Amino acid sequence: MAKTDENKNYKVVAENRRARYDYAIEDDIECGIILEGSEVKSLREGGSNIAESYASVEDGELWLVNSYVAPYKQAKTFGHDEKRRRKLLVSRKEMARLWSDTQRKGMTLVPLVLYFNHRGLAKLKIGIAKGKKNHDKRESDAKRDWGRQKQRLLKDHR
Repeated sequence: MAKTDENKNYKVVAENRRARYDYAIEDDIECGIILEGSEVKSLREGGSNIAESYASVEDGELWLVNSYVAPYKQAKTFGHDEKRRRKLLVSRKEMARLWSDTQRKGMTLVPLVLYFNHRGLAKLKIGIAKGKKNHDKRESDAKRDWGRQKQRLLKDHR
């Protein structure tokens, strides 16, 4: 009973499903995101897309670039720019690790999920990823297809 009370605010706003296909995700971190009021209202309505966005470390700060948040109709004069860069909040230790992974190891920071946590705060889960080659993608497809086929066989066997 307590769990339903805790998770009533939890809501997934946007998910980047293509990221797991295009990238081999080695690790992920949760970070906060600085939003304007109209952006929060728009996200609560579900108007967002992070499929073509990425995160970058610039001047010791983490930024979410090219993410889309739909305009909020009721905020006429105090609206927001849909594709603006949004600052992400992580600890200094995590920032140093992210900078090291992107600059030295050649990794990419890919947004995976944008959601409201159980406290109602907007959070973004970022994956530290390495790009897949075409043969890796074919291997992932074959694995997924075999998993589906195996489930069908098990289902029919019962």
